Amino acid sequence: MRWWKILGLAGVAGVAATGVAIARAERRRRAYTPEEIRVRLRERLEERQPEGRNP
Repeated sequence: MRWWKILGLAGVAGVAATGVAIARAERRRRAYTPEEIRVRLRERLEERQPEGRNP
């Protein structure tokens, strides 16, 4: 029965680690202002468009 306890603790640790990773990513995503997001999206769009083609 002892291995069930170890398995349960490992599951709890995995769930906690996943929650920490999600929270960290969300915090990083919300750190940008709307203007910063617009600038980054425009830069990415310019990188992907072929030369001489404007929308």
